[in-house]
Amino acid sequence: MLPGSYRAAGLVDHTALVRAMLDVEVAWARVLGTPVSLGSWTPVLDPAEVEAAGNPVLPLVSALRSQVSGDVHTGLTSQDVLDTALMLLARDVLSRVSADLARVGAALARLADEHRSSVMAGRTLTQFAVPITFGLKAARWLVGVLDSLDELDAVSRNLPVQCGGAAGTLSRAASVVDPLAAAASFAEHLGLVWPGMPWHTYRAPVTRLGDALVRTCDALGVMAADVLTLGRPEIGEVREGAVAGRGGSSTMPHKRNPVLSVLVNSAALQAPQLGAQLHLCSARAVDERPDGAWHAEWPALRGLMELAVVAASQAAELTEGLEVHAGVMARRAAEAAEDLLAERGGGTDPAAYLGMAESFVDEVLRRNRSRFGPLRGEHEVPTPIVSEGSDRNGD
Repeated sequence: MLPGSYRAAGLVDHTALVRAMLDVEVAWARVLGTPVSLGSWTPVLDPAEVEAAGNPVLPLVSALRSQVSGDVHTGLTSQDVLDTALMLLARDVLSRVSADLARVGAALARLADEHRSSVMAGRTLTQFAVPITFGLKAARWLVGVLDSLDELDAVSRNLPVQCGGAAGTLSRAASVVDPLAAAASFAEHLGLVWPGMPWHTYRAPVTRLGDALVRTCDALGVMAADVLTLGRPEIGEVREGAVAGRGGSSTMPHKRNPVLSVLVNSAALQAPQLGAQLHLCSARAVDERPDGAWHAEWPALRGLMELAVVAASQAAELTEGLEVHAGVMARRAAEAAEDLLAERGGGTDPAAYLGMAESFVDEVLRRNRSRFGPLRGEHEVPTPIVSEGSDRNGD
């Protein structure tokens, strides 16, 4: 069981998938001209029937036909229903992940602004490098979050319906409706996009979604891994916020484990393999409908969506409660000044060798502000100055 899976409850679990498939069937029934009013009815699917059919759609359709007297499902195939249902789940997942990333971004922007001058040791290949600021580190984390939000937005705007019938020709649908008009109406009913043709064996909608979720987990994983390193007791520069009952040990009473960072880091280590599974399935989507590659895709996609939802929620809580020990950072930087200033040729004041650190923080905060507006009490970020007569393109 994924620690924190309750954070994704109702989004990607079995019941949510059944409800999404039912929404798809109801939308198509209305395109066919069948009035449907089911209230809160949701069928319970027999696992043995799901196995016998090879997917959960046939048992769903059978249950739906017991409730509706008119035409349902005609012109669709099982893959149309399940693919579209997964896109509906994806839409809710992307909305939730984006909302939590916005929380992460707001917390990181505050940290970047507050600690723009908090000097700390920069480290490369685990060793002291040159001085940086914690504000710069938080700004770097924020760039990953903002990039992820941009990608999730782009994917969310283009989630497609699947509508092709038995072999992607809409031949059966053509006997009862205008197939292309019906496909467009189907998409409109569900708030999705009709891409112009079916994508039974062209799985880019799935791999694009998966890639965006993997990169989100990547961005959160870098942050979590940094927090884990900087939070080691021998370093002690940051620490997860204390929450009663969290981080305890079954045997060592002194422990306050950085559980959120551990779990976000775990998600980042799992997500790439799930994304790779989606690409492998995409590359094996043969014939007009695949013989197993499609089936192998479902658990990977659902698992990746759950990981991303849970990790984003945990990361929001982590960043909003993160304790930053700027005094420890400053003391360590001062003690390591000889190493940190070796590139410069020596010196005793790490704060005098920060290069463009504050300007880089300003640039990231400008980008954040353009998306979310100014933070309350945010440091005034100057507009970049272009000297008179200069050419922005450098020509």
